[in-house]
Amino acid sequence: MKSELTSQRWRDRTSSPSPQRPELLAPAGNWECAKAAVENGADAIYFGLDKFNARMRSQNFTPADLPKLMQFLHLRGVKGYVTLNTLIFPQELREAQQYLRTIISAGVDAVIVQDVGICRLIRHLSPDFPIHASTQMTITSAAGVEFAKSLGCQLVVLARECSIAEINKIKQKTSLPLEVFVHGALCVAYSGQCLTSEALGGRSANRGECAQACRMPYDLIADGEIVDLGDRKYLLSPQDLAGLEVLPELVKSGVTSLKIEGRLKAPEYVANVTRVYRQALDRVVETSTNTNVETFHGTSLQPMSSSARDHYNLEMAFSRGIYTGWFGGINNQELVHARFGKKRGVYLGEVTRIRNEQVTLKLEARVKPGDGIVFDCGHPEAKEEGGRIYAVEQKGKDTVLTFGRNDVNLHRVHLGDKVWKTSDPELDKQLRQSFAGENPQFQRPINLEVYGEIGQALIAIARDEFGNIVQVDSAISLTEAHTKPLTTERLQEQFGRLGNTPFSLGTLTNHLKCDAMLPVSELNRMRREIVTQLEELRSQPKRWELHSDISWQNLLPSPSPTVQVSPSLIVLVRNLKQLQAALQAGIQTLYCEFEDIRTYTEAVQMVRQHSAVPTIWVAPPRITKPGENWILQQVRASEADGYIVRNYDQLQFFATERCIGDFSLNVANPLTADYFQQHCGLERVTASYDLNITQLEDLLTNCPPQWFEVTIHQHMPMFHMEHCVFCAFLSTGTDYTNCGRPCEKQEVKLRDRVGSEHVLKADAGCRNTVFNGTAQTGAEYVQRLIDLGLPNFRIEFVNETPEQVSKIIHRYQQLLQGEITGSQLWRELKLQNQLGVTRGPMGEKYSN
Repeated sequence: MKSELTSQRWRDRTSSPSPQRPELLAPAGNWECAKAAVENGADAIYFGLDKFNARMRSQNFTPADLPKLMQFLHLRGVKGYVTLNTLIFPQELREAQQYLRTIISAGVDAVIVQDVGICRLIRHLSPDFPIHASTQMTITSAAGVEFAKSLGCQLVVLARECSIAEINKIKQKTSLPLEVFVHGALCVAYSGQCLTSEALGGRSANRGECAQACRMPYDLIADGEIVDLGDRKYLLSPQDLAGLEVLPELVKSGVTSLKIEGRLKAPEYVANVTRVYRQALDRVVETSTNTNVETFHGTSLQPMSSSARDHYNLEMAFSRGIYTGWFGGINNQELVHARFGKKRGVYLGEVTRIRNEQVTLKLEARVKPGDGIVFDCGHPEAKEEGGRIYAVEQKGKDTVLTFGRNDVNLHRVHLGDKVWKTSDPELDKQLRQSFAGENPQFQRPINLEVYGEIGQALIAIARDEFGNIVQVDSAISLTEAHTKPLTTERLQEQFGRLGNTPFSLGTLTNHLKCDAMLPVSELNRMRREIVTQLEELRSQPKRWELHSDISWQNLLPSPSPTVQVSPSLIVLVRNLKQLQAALQAGIQTLYCEFEDIRTYTEAVQMVRQHSAVPTIWVAPPRITKPGENWILQQVRASEADGYIVRNYDQLQFFATERCIGDFSLNVANPLTADYFQQHCGLERVTASYDLNITQLEDLLTNCPPQWFEVTIHQHMPMFHMEHCVFCAFLSTGTDYTNCGRPCEKQEVKLRDRVGSEHVLKADAGCRNTVFNGTAQTGAEYVQRLIDLGLPNFRIEFVNETPEQVSKIIHRYQQLLQGEITGSQLWRELKLQNQLGVTRGPMGEKYSN
């Protein structure tokens, strides 16, 4: 099936003025997916190797695949980006360095990176190899983009939580190209900030091992009582993102790349979604070109109405419900419908009658024999009934579906059950055909110029989209034409016969000033030679500069002797009563993270009135978006001794103040720690919560221990999200302007499937954090850390009473003073705490 995408739309690319056409970037978990993306119009693909990528469950490629894969992609005019978008631990730096050398040598077009230290290492190895800042870097503002630029990044993938209005603001204040996700699954938590899989199972999302706890059911508990939400149980499971309807606005915003999520998906998904967005994107640009460029860049552009066929195809590809996500801003009543957290498909209707092997419903979408359906009785966590349709019969307004004998157990189907179409074999067949066979089905345009005079050779100069240029001269001189001169139409006919090649004829400019003739056989030879030479040019690997005699160790300062100091206990509190208890316990370094940042002024005054005068540091919210500097200004107005920096905006805003880097900066290796310490001026940084004890020890032996503090007791902040559970399920409002602020009136927890109750808190930006209901301690490892010279140990509280705060502080003071052992403290806390205490990630071992 020859692709319908290679026609006039692609020919028009270099014609009249038009807005920038964003790159369409598709996922590829394996070779078949890569081919599906290429044959359905992707401009680039992104893929992982067998280590260091955020989709370790995907089949992935190996380093040995790179030369062949990149040759295939470049021959087809497609770029290839490798995802190296996880945190890298200290003992992995040597292997990561070798991986990078292999990637750069293979001519990969760019690498997508999360880890700050890896950005530094890449730029150290190669001054020109492109780096793309991953969405795992949690960049939500112009300051974040500038931070990525300072690391040597050439493009930034913005957080999915950015609205189009916010994207526009960021674009206006930055020079780097921006990439946004346009379709696919939405994480409920900010990418790079989700510690749920880590906290509950030792599987870190920052290491490509997400366990998808957001897709599980939860009970909502408000002030100790379960809230009856009917069939809404999946409180943290967003609908899938579909930016199809807002493509005009995305193009208008000037984003450079539109990214499709789905490296775990099948090749049919890749083919389906890529094709839909390829066609839609071309329509958007074509429409703007054929109307008025000024109108396009003005404010009169209306959202495109996607066709019913596009909508159907996207729902059949994979759908938990599709929605424009955060592109239109925050609407907490729409983002999460909460009725299921798994794939559904196209909604067909509700069951109105069940008889024999037949089910009757009022049909809301097309269905045909062979399609697969599932019956939804409102309990998606249970095994659901479903099967393939044998016959479809229309009876007035009703539709009767017949199933094969014993194919479906209709005793498990009920009146009122929802019916979803989950499989369309006909569509799947079409999609598979789109990337079947060896011959190219999606072609990209080349533009030709033709020159010549009677008695001389015909000269054809061909250019592709990437600037490759070839010249082919005829072996026969032009002669005067008596019957069939080389008109533009005749040249287009002969040079346009590019079937079974990667190319289609774009524009042809005829510079012949005479009626000339050349045999058709010679024109055909020239055409074949053009194809051969262009293919040879495209197949050559890109040559990036690569230094061979340097290593990651060159980026670190020379080792200095470790100075043994007495260990210090730092306490983070989340309300004034806890602060008072910590002051009475004699704590000399206090951190405050309050929901109401206006209370920081009172907290600072309380500390300054204390006789011992400890230092007080206050924390802004973890995320800062455009227009939210007023929050940072309120935090600074407290005039605290220093500030806990959580993101790149805060690095910039508090640059002249005393600052400590929090865990959200994801400091997991010496290269990252050195950058924040030496280049950003932080007094110390909090080690990543993804590190276990062995990796922590590696970090402390590769850097001065005084650079760090380690959190040894806390309720792990699992989900940190734009989605407001308070607003969505305890109000009818859409956002903070009309929700009535239930977060200020009710104590809320989420109960998971095993009965654990996790604390929910909102911050000043109305973002929610779910804290693990079970406290985690690293008490058993404290002495090992003290022996390595670590001076700073942090404990955190969430909703503990002042009495609990006092008792826990006292035990940790005893631990640091050597009066009790870590095992004693662990056993005592486990007995005292109703929810129990776990060792947490510090005791986990990764298997790489």
